[in-house]
Amino acid sequence: MIMNEKKAKFSIGDIVKHRHFSFRGVIYDVDFEFSNSEEWYQSIPKDVRPRKDQPFYHLLAENSEITYEAYVSEQNLISDKSGKPVQHPLVNEIFFEKRGSAYYKRSN
Repeated sequence: MIMNEKKAKFSIGDIVKHRHFSFRGVIYDVDFEFSNSEEWYQSIPKDVRPRKDQPFYHLLAENSEITYEAYVSEQNLISDKSGKPVQHPLVNEIFFEKRGSAYYKRSN
């Protein structure tokens, strides 16, 4: 069996921000290609709809008003170099500590 080698640019625990929209978050899971519903995919405006054949990241996200979970393509994320912690209430349930620009997961 030949494995298709896929690489993700970001890792679990990385703090990132969206390239086009004003939110940031910490990655808590990675899908190496699109793994959400077609309905969700079609709800993205066509001019900013990402390709499906790339990693998609699950984020504990926040903007200036609320915290939520987001599902974002690799092409729409950039590293957040602000050094500020993510204020999402689930951060402390999933991650152990923050060092620099990344969080470290609790070991299973």
